[in-house]
Amino acid sequence: MKLILPTALLALCVSNVQAAPKAAKPPTQAQVVEAASKKIDGATLLEQIATLASDEFEGRAPGTHGEAVTIDYLQQQFKQLGLEAGNPDGGYLQAVPLVGISSHPTLSYTKDGQATPLTFGDDYVAWTARPEQKIDIADSELVFVGYGVQAAEFKWDDYKGADLKGKTLVMLINDPPVPDPKHPKLLDPAMFGGNAMSWYGRWNYKFEMAARMGAAAALIVHEPKAAGYPYEVVVNSWGRENFAIDSSAPGPELPAVPGWLQQDRARDMFKAGGFDFDTLKKQALSRDFHPVPLGLKLNVAMPNAVRQLASHNVVGKIAGSDPQLKDEVVVYSAHWDHFGIDEALPGPRTQQIFHGALDNASGVAALLQIARAYQALPTAPKRSILFVLTTAEERGLLGAQYYARNPLYPLAKTVLNINVDGLNLWGRTRDVELSGMGKSSADEIVAAVAARQGRAVRPDSNVDYGSYYRGDQFEFARAGVPVIYLRSSTNYIGKPASYGKEKVLNYTAHQYHTVNDVVQPKWDTSGAVEDIALLFQAGYHAAQAKDAPKWNPAAEFQRR
Repeated sequence: MKLILPTALLALCVSNVQAAPKAAKPPTQAQVVEAASKKIDGATLLEQIATLASDEFEGRAPGTHGEAVTIDYLQQQFKQLGLEAGNPDGGYLQAVPLVGISSHPTLSYTKDGQATPLTFGDDYVAWTARPEQKIDIADSELVFVGYGVQAAEFKWDDYKGADLKGKTLVMLINDPPVPDPKHPKLLDPAMFGGNAMSWYGRWNYKFEMAARMGAAAALIVHEPKAAGYPYEVVVNSWGRENFAIDSSAPGPELPAVPGWLQQDRARDMFKAGGFDFDTLKKQALSRDFHPVPLGLKLNVAMPNAVRQLASHNVVGKIAGSDPQLKDEVVVYSAHWDHFGIDEALPGPRTQQIFHGALDNASGVAALLQIARAYQALPTAPKRSILFVLTTAEERGLLGAQYYARNPLYPLAKTVLNINVDGLNLWGRTRDVELSGMGKSSADEIVAAVAARQGRAVRPDSNVDYGSYYRGDQFEFARAGVPVIYLRSSTNYIGKPASYGKEKVLNYTAHQYHTVNDVVQPKWDTSGAVEDIALLFQAGYHAAQAKDAPKWNPAAEFQRR
């Protein structure tokens, strides 16, 4: 018995050891990130969009009650998510000093002393970014400068050394659409990016050039097809109060009077000077083009109502976990502002509010969901994550521009900007479109995450729209920070091939920058959730990686 009992006990112990389950393996980093991605919730996303786009928020115009309600809501959301105050001063706000200018111009052009008046809104839109009570332009010579481009790398100069000080420049929108010598029906891929709009095609570039030339005014001819949006968008965007960063001197970005000409009125103007618009437009496609005086004089009387206002970027932060890398940041951005209220519009108050549901309550809500996913991680990423919700994007990317010029964290240590301006709210897609694809190694991050989702990455299918230069990401890129900016794919799962394009065209024609940009009852958040997860994981990868994203050699923006 003394021998049998210990043997039995030994056998029992061995049996218990063999039966014990193996210790579970700790989850991989990929599994941890995937689990955090599950916190991105379509129902909550839609609720947040609906809140920001509600009548209570009054269209979220800077310097209004709508701003006060908006930034209060966003600060509450950041606090509820557990984000740290993003401003090193201990707050969630970065003050952005703006000046609001409501211009009431009268404009005419003269030929041999006979004046032709134009009607504000119907025929043209003009404004000023200078906080002056009145701006007058008298007998300013009108000069057609083609596309208004000066690009040494393409051996292109529409100005040819002409003295344009005090004159009014008339310009064409977009890049010069230079035909391909081998395929005349296509655009030359070696010139201005071919079908893709370059920086030279953007209205901001053209106005900057006019200011650089010393012009008194600049008028861009609005052609709906070339611009990519109807003339109504021009009126809604610039036809009421406009904004500029409040500074002691006028910014170099605009002449005293920038503006737009409705296409038919431009034709009439050219005809009054003895020219044919289409003929001069064709001549402007040559490197040999020289500025053409139109034989007309412009007169503008512009009284302005000016007010100073303190607007705000809203900033929240997740501190990095690595002592060596936490001073470096990945910045997520989205603009909270829209166009407020236009009480001159007919109907009840709700039909006077520019709700800005897709543009850009959806982008703001996306960042809130991304922050939620980061907070679900057991350990913060190595680099810090900064969320910047910007003001006055609709008025010239002013909030992002102010941040880039007055960064809360050094741009030299800002490794990546991920900007969200609108979401895909029509369902899941087979791929994802990347605006500015080919400019930096951040493309590889997006491609890797998309592949894990079973999706491909392709360039922006609407490259002639110039999306890369139209959002807050552009101000970061200009400052030397690589960016990621997704566009909605048109390749929808379970939908006809034409479905996606029809949705985009309908939105641009009927909702973009109008009071009709409201929450739609048939929105499907499944695609948005997938895109938001991609952006979360891409930012996490950049925050964890040993090396930061780099610009590709051909990119126009490099570290300064």
